[in-house]
Amino acid sequence: MSNKAIQNIFYLSGFINIVGTIVLSKFFTNQALIDADPIVMSPFGLILITVWGLAFLAVGSNFQNNKWIIGVFAIEKISYVIAWCIWFANNELMPLFEQDIFAGIFYSVYGLNDFLFFVFFMYVFFIVQKTNR
Repeated sequence: MSNKAIQNIFYLSGFINIVGTIVLSKFFTNQALIDADPIVMSPFGLILITVWGLAFLAVGSNFQNNKWIIGVFAIEKISYVIAWCIWFANNELMPLFEQDIFAGIFYSVYGLNDFLFFVFFMYVFFIVQKTNR
């Protein structure tokens, strides 16, 4: 994968975290989304998801020199994947869609999105480690 492609995927991850969270959370006020998982998706938790997005944007243009923070990004992503799996094991999605379409969309996609970016961050982490030896 080219450095430009990696940089663009960093930017995509930041954009999705920021814009996706702001839109689907209705600017951090979507009570159905918050009530579905009030610990992970509290208003503060949603704000922090956008902060992670800013971090992804900040690293994108200089990822080659930031291998350890990329490892942290991978840990962050797998943490959300685990939270999503636990949520799915204990909840049903259709009632959430009936309550609020944006909340339903959010819970439908955030775990898969985070898993894909986890794989990406792990790939970059190991490539950066290999090329910086």
